Amino acid sequence: MLAVFASILLRTASGQPANKQAAPKTKNLYKNLVALSKKGTMFGHQDDLAYGVEWRYEPGRSDVKDVTGDYPAVYGWELGNLELDSSKNLDGVPFSNMRQYIIEAYQRGAVITLSWHINNPLTGKNAWDPAPGTVTSILPGGAQHEKFVQWLDKGAAFINSLQTASGEMIPVLFRPYHELTGNWFWWCQNVCSADEFKQLWNYTITYLQQVKKLNNLLYVYNTAEIRSKEHFMERYPGDDKVDIVSFDSYRHGNMTDSVFYARMNSAADIVLQVAAEHNKLAAIGETGYETIPDAEWWTKKLFPIIKNKPLSYVLFWRNHGKMKDTGKMHYYVPFKGDISADDFVKF
Repeated sequence: MLAVFASILLRTASGQPANKQAAPKTKNLYKNLVALSKKGTMFGHQDDLAYGVEWRYEPGRSDVKDVTGDYPAVYGWELGNLELDSSKNLDGVPFSNMRQYIIEAYQRGAVITLSWHINNPLTGKNAWDPAPGTVTSILPGGAQHEKFVQWLDKGAAFINSLQTASGEMIPVLFRPYHELTGNWFWWCQNVCSADEFKQLWNYTITYLQQVKKLNNLLYVYNTAEIRSKEHFMERYPGDDKVDIVSFDSYRHGNMTDSVFYARMNSAADIVLQVAAEHNKLAAIGETGYETIPDAEWWTKKLFPIIKNKPLSYVLFWRNHGKMKDTGKMHYYVPFKGDISADDFVKF
């Protein structure tokens, strides 16, 4: 496997974005991601600047910075509910704030990722409504196609607004239809065929590029758990529509350390092999251990999985704090004074 890891470094050295019309800054981002993957793995955090444990919307604040003295290299943000003309996303973050956070992070040299838990256009329910037939209903000729196109227009308008004061377009890693091998979203493998998913992906990317003229995006293909390389590639839409291959995997409370290690290690190896064979970058799109109850989880349990693997980045989920509905804590990166904070600094 080490030979495969060496191969990805060599084969991505001259790589270019899948979009041949990518803007210069987007090409530079891709080039820098390739270079950085040879040096190490970037740390990312979802919603990092918007809120943390016991705080909300404090300018310049970040739980990661509170603990380590530095901001993350990668910031994850979510577009869900943008399609409904909401002023806030599904996690309550105002889109106006998000835009400013993205600009601030970009200007300090960070990488921006966007996911989109887009609502179900067939049923009117949220993204977690895996209704059969949804994908076919929004493809060209489907009953919900025009609605879906209008939703894409709203997403494109927000992405187009991600500009600095001087009008510089900010390059973004766009991760649509994520965790496609799960069974919880309307685009997942249990409710649409592989061909239907590929049509959905290719229509979306083609529309954003050719109709909306968005040339500031790099595209992230993202699965949930995967059994094999064949499973990972079953719905792969093609090298001309993908820049980064990735997977999501979490350490759940009822899972043993050995099971987590085996799943993460296997998935990372598969994704790196695919990246090498298809001249793509590799990443972990989402991961984490809720409330991190292990004081040495970062250095003893997580780091052994990702060390010596040329992953571009690993993104950890959000630090919501106490959940109103359950009263339980919900965070994936330590805050100051947390049990794993010292180990996180070492990590």
